[in-house]
Amino acid sequence: MMSEVVLKKLEQTREKMIQCGLENGFLNDETIRLSRKLDQLLNLYQLESVSTDYEMNINSMDYDVN
Repeated sequence: MMSEVVLKKLEQTREKMIQCGLENGFLNDETIRLSRKLDQLLNLYQLESVSTDYEMNINSMDYDVN
């Protein structure tokens, strides 16, 4: 659920960054700020994905040691 929110913000930030880069240049301060924001969102999305995979693996394990 949280990943869906992050994914939406990723898409929006990516579009803004591309538009800003085309209008103001790719070395523009705002374009760089948006690029850094996009990096942070990508890291967060990846972290959430790994965490979800880990939780699914833990939940599917059989802990019966008998």
